[in-house]
Amino acid sequence: MSYSIAETKQFQKLKAKLNPNVYEKIKTIVYPQLKENPFFGTNIKKLKGEFEGYYRYRIGNYRLFYLIEHEKVIVVITSIKHRQNAYK
Repeated sequence: MSYSIAETKQFQKLKAKLNPNVYEKIKTIVYPQLKENPFFGTNIKKLKGEFEGYYRYRIGNYRLFYLIEHEKVIVVITSIKHRQNAYK
């Protein structure tokens, strides 16, 4: 089963401020991996506590946060932040 990728408006605003190389890496490496298996990978971690239900994908010094909608087979990209500010 292949998942679709959806970006929130908040994420689209944040990606406009990103270094173009980071977003290129997201499109070419991260999105294909999330389409195949958004639950497991070397850079994927399920979050706990107040972020329950979210997953994060580590991209160098950045963290990409997303939710998985099982019924609709969609991965919803919600945010990307530098690792220093990611969990604040």
